[in-house]
Amino acid sequence: MSKWMIAAKRAEFKEIAEKYGIDQVTARLLRNRDVVGDEAIRDWLYGDLRALHDPHTMKGMEEAAALIRESVSKGERIRIIGDYDVDGICATLILYRGLRAIGAGDLDYVLPDRIRDGYGMNETLVRRAYDDGVRMILTCDNGIRAIDEIEKAKELGMRVVVTDHHEPKKDPDGKDILPGADALIDPAREDETYPFRRICGAVVAYKFLQVLFESGEPAGASELFRELLVFAAFATNCDVMPLVDENRIIMKEGLKNLSYSDNLGLTELIRACGLEPAEIRAMDFGFTLGPCLNATGRLDSAHRAMDLLTADDRQSASVLAGDLIALNEERKALTATAVTRACEIYDAEGYDRDPVIVIYLPDCHESIAGIVAGKVRERYGKPAIILTDAAEAGVAKGSGRSVPGYDLYRGLSEYEDLFLRFGGHEQAAGLTLDKGNIEPLRKGLNASCPLSPEDAEQVLHIDMEMPLSYASLDLVRQFSVLEPFGKGNPEPLFAARNVTIVSGKIIGKNHNFGKYVIADESGRKYDMIYFDGLERFHDFLRERYGAEGINDIYDSYRPRGRYTMHMAYHVQINSFRGAESLQFRMKDFM
Repeated sequence: MSKWMIAAKRAEFKEIAEKYGIDQVTARLLRNRDVVGDEAIRDWLYGDLRALHDPHTMKGMEEAAALIRESVSKGERIRIIGDYDVDGICATLILYRGLRAIGAGDLDYVLPDRIRDGYGMNETLVRRAYDDGVRMILTCDNGIRAIDEIEKAKELGMRVVVTDHHEPKKDPDGKDILPGADALIDPAREDETYPFRRICGAVVAYKFLQVLFESGEPAGASELFRELLVFAAFATNCDVMPLVDENRIIMKEGLKNLSYSDNLGLTELIRACGLEPAEIRAMDFGFTLGPCLNATGRLDSAHRAMDLLTADDRQSASVLAGDLIALNEERKALTATAVTRACEIYDAEGYDRDPVIVIYLPDCHESIAGIVAGKVRERYGKPAIILTDAAEAGVAKGSGRSVPGYDLYRGLSEYEDLFLRFGGHEQAAGLTLDKGNIEPLRKGLNASCPLSPEDAEQVLHIDMEMPLSYASLDLVRQFSVLEPFGKGNPEPLFAARNVTIVSGKIIGKNHNFGKYVIADESGRKYDMIYFDGLERFHDFLRERYGAEGINDIYDSYRPRGRYTMHMAYHVQINSFRGAESLQFRMKDFM
């Protein structure tokens, strides 16, 4: 059971509501997201692309743009080295399309193989580039930590431009150790002066193109930027960047542009997933479309995703979209098996006493270790690291996912001498180490972790207590001014007391969802759905009302008992055959 915390931030809600023509509930939601003051409120409600920060204020932009222009003008062979996740794929696409537009004829890209190459640049990729006649390497979503690899590229006579957004390596005093690239763009570097540093690799690439195009904007540049903004937004959501400041504008405007996208691959993927471009929300990027792109880098090759996004005929795009969906279904099955096994080990080994979970799963496909770590973190409310066998004998490789309040990258940095390779950021990291170092890592992380057992108790942050009767179609429509929702800007969450369950039925292909009729204290009835763990809800009902209570709720047209609870909920509009109605979506209960 989560601990509920209801926001209690103060402001002149009536005055704000009247000034901006919004409901006081909406005004309170803005305050809960720390949107304070007229300028901030106007930017939140009405901000557009004109409010984006000047890309010139990011270090290295002019130098990088000048080098790439020179390389293009000389006809040098340029290779983009990206990454195998959604951010890396989208950043690669953005740079590839942009450089093509300014006349880069001898241009290609490489997305590392997750298992064979690992993350980012390695010496094999550098030597292969040299053998292929490459004279300029342009990285995206990687490179900031490739110190030895970039030194090798320079020794071989190649130039390197880095665009990245990850944390650099640190010296013993905590200062950045930067690679010797010819130009380096990374808002995460400690000497950066850019106003908003929490952007993904694809947004860095997008901003780089803005500067690159200034020396002579190619034909069709505005249409190209409109399309590429969609992929900057796609990556922003899938890389779990906070949807505040310019990230929120990029996401909002990118979603608008999606309806006009000419990208055949993305259009076919959307269609194959059963979505409509005009109705796609930020969560569809993260939960439906993104996993299909990610699945290529996990179980096949991320080049398959690039093949889709660069497809120039609808038939091949349709086939590739189907392949990606099939790969994602396979990934889901592998993940479910691995999560079950990880939970068994957690219980058997007594890891409930550890504030940081470190589990070795030798049979887990290494490409899904990060997803499994995320699922384990969600289940237990603790940072989780899942390790599995790497291709090299005696070596383990894995990923970690953290919780608010624990900087996983910093925590792992204390034990960097245990790793063969290591990188990441506050909430996620990847690592490779000798198997003999797994137990020292587990003991070290748990000895130094500042989290207390109470920190593992999951906290549900609720915007306000609001009776069900206050919700209306007009109010819910108004919440659209707060979108897009995601990290840093969660979907509004409310709480209501003494909600009665009138009746229910179990739905879904796997019988894992519930649909209910509920009533408030006045007896007014509403529709409610629940997706977040039917078994947990049944445990709650069983403990409070017994097995006969559950049977009564599901089996009886009119339950014999009165089954009440306090409910945390979202509220949305359900459209069916042209008719609209309110639908409550339960998040938690007590």
